[in-house]
Amino acid sequence: MSYCVNCGVELDSSLKACPLCSTPVINPNQPYNPDEKSPFPTQKGQVEFVRRKDLGILISIVVLSTSLTCMLLNFLVFQNSLWSLIVIGPCIILWVLLIPFVIYSRLSVYMSLFFDALAISIYLYMLTFLTKSNRWFYQIALPIVFTSLVLVETITMLIKTVSASILMCALYLFTAVPILCIGIECFGDHFLHGSILLTWSMIVLTVCVIIDIALITVLTRSRLRNAVRRRFHF
Repeated sequence: MSYCVNCGVELDSSLKACPLCSTPVINPNQPYNPDEKSPFPTQKGQVEFVRRKDLGILISIVVLSTSLTCMLLNFLVFQNSLWSLIVIGPCIILWVLLIPFVIYSRLSVYMSLFFDALAISIYLYMLTFLTKSNRWFYQIALPIVFTSLVLVETITMLIKTVSASILMCALYLFTAVPILCIGIECFGDHFLHGSILLTWSMIVLTVCVIIDIALITVLTRSRLRNAVRRRFHF
């Protein structure tokens, strides 16, 4: 029995080349017999693709069974709190996130993002049943989700209508991040202190403005833009 001189895998006498690294087989002690049939298949096969509808049914059943099981355990066995909501909420979010991929592919990206935000809002509202007050939901959670939805929808629209280049997407991102951070700090300060005092979000804003200025400079200068694309291979 011979072995590959490159990777060391054991070789059959009928092989002309190593099946792993394609190194030619040269064994003077065991000459190659061209009439000997190769023990390896010569035709490549392909596994049948899973249909999107079948995958959607499978995921829906798994998500539904998980939610129902946790709900029954909560009401029949562990009745101290509504802990099942912590599990049911992510199941709802997962199912909604997978709708445009495996269940209904014709759903527009804007509606898909809206349903994602709606599912997250429902989950956060479900968590209010585990807390003493629901003020945090209406004054912090819901405004942050709505602000994030508006920003993501806007970036998506800009990518689809203006430009989808990496530099432009970076400009969109570093413009949206400080807006979101300012919103988070405003909602948080108003909820906790009843007043708004911007601090850390201003640091984020300063950094992002500097990055945005640099990106705009690169985008408006063709030689700089081409140099950046060549060096970063995009």
